[in-house]
Parts: sequence; C-alpha cells; structure tokens
Amino acid sequence: MNRFERPTPAQGEAEVRYLDADFRVIRPGAFVRCAVTGARIPLEELRYWSVERQEPYAGPEAALARALGKG
Repeated sequence: MNRFERPTPAQGEAEVRYLDADFRVIRPGAFVRCAVTGARIPLEELRYWSVERQEPYAGPEAALARALGKG
C-alpha cells in the first residue's frame, strides 16, 4: 500500500506482508497490533515495522525496544 491508495473499509485485524519501504495487505482489516505493546495500529497510521521479523510497531520507541531485545 502506498500513500495514494485508500484501503477499503474493513473490520477487525488485517494480515500484512511487510516490505522494505511499503507493505501489502494480505487479508483486509482496519488495524494491526504492535508486536511489543499489543496496541491497535490503524493501517493508515502504520509507519514502523520490521521486514526481517515481519512485525509492526506502534512507534519508534517500540521498534527500538524490540531491536534492543527489550520487547
């Protein structure tokens, strides 16, 4: 998904494939869950993820905590 695509309205948790500078929605949904905090992240607000681990993060603090092995 890029910034010009609009996701179709969907309910529940999405399944996402995380790519280098983008992500692809595999199963439509409204949000994904942060791998560290468990917080809901609306797809339109998703900015942080790990391609290697294939997991999303709620923000830079959560991404750093996972990278340092604290999450």
